[in-house]
Amino acid sequence: MSSYVFYEGEIKKEEEVSLSIRCKAFNYGLGCFEGIRAYWDDESQELRAFRLKEHYERLLQSCKTLYINIPYTVEELCDATVELLRKNNHKTTVYIRPVAFKGSDDLSPTLLDDDNRILIYLQPLGRFATKDFYDVAVTSWKRIPDNAMPVRTKATGGYINSALASLEVLQNGYDEAIFLNDKGHVSEGPGENIFMVKNNQLITPPCSDDILEGITRNTVMELAKNELGIEVIERSITRSELYSATELFFSGTAMEVTPICSVDRRKIGDGSPGEVCSKIKDLFFDVTKGKHEKYAHYVTPIYNTVEELSR
Repeated sequence: MSSYVFYEGEIKKEEEVSLSIRCKAFNYGLGCFEGIRAYWDDESQELRAFRLKEHYERLLQSCKTLYINIPYTVEELCDATVELLRKNNHKTTVYIRPVAFKGSDDLSPTLLDDDNRILIYLQPLGRFATKDFYDVAVTSWKRIPDNAMPVRTKATGGYINSALASLEVLQNGYDEAIFLNDKGHVSEGPGENIFMVKNNQLITPPCSDDILEGITRNTVMELAKNELGIEVIERSITRSELYSATELFFSGTAMEVTPICSVDRRKIGDGSPGEVCSKIKDLFFDVTKGKHEKYAHYVTPIYNTVEELSR
């Protein structure tokens, strides 16, 4: 069965697309990307893309920062993604990966050229987290500061920072890493934002502490405030605060909402997933599967055109 991708304005069979080994994106990491999920629901037999518009708004913001000028609007990218999902006809949860990049074969790593391309491919993906809860460690690698590489972009080259952090902690027997920034404040995970529950408040690092402004992060903050009545605070967090937290958890497109039960061999709370995280996780999955009417605008139905038109 053929897999289809979107490339250079067309939906093509994946095997028809090839990139040069000289391509700047391959040689220098001159690109940016998004991670989006479309959730399959057995009960309704529907596939729903989660917050497509917000992800493509962020992609175009990343492109602007990196001088990658792709000729598509947010609406056009959303429409192309819906068409691609329908063409592949997946009946399972799917990861959507748009990549905008410099496709030139020129030797120079400059961003100042006109070979701008976008590719969108799909990957069936159920649960990404390998465990029900994670034991993590603070990595010795620092988060890249914004004035070295713009952390608000999902720049492809920047993920060597994430890879090195994950490698270090995995080799030391942990499940995932937590970054500190160059000021010593807690930043985020290699591919996830972080939340702390303390004194009946939900606390997360501010954007100024070198984090990606996560779309799942934003969703978690809305659900905590609007549905659970929890005060949400964005402020700097120190490493030692993590150890005394009532709860900790990650959020992200791939990681979704995943509890952290220990940091640096220190048990968080009683060492099991906490109540706040569990409630937010349940709410999050209700939203992604279209079961929470208040957040129906966050999901785009793929196969059920009647439902789509009703929105």
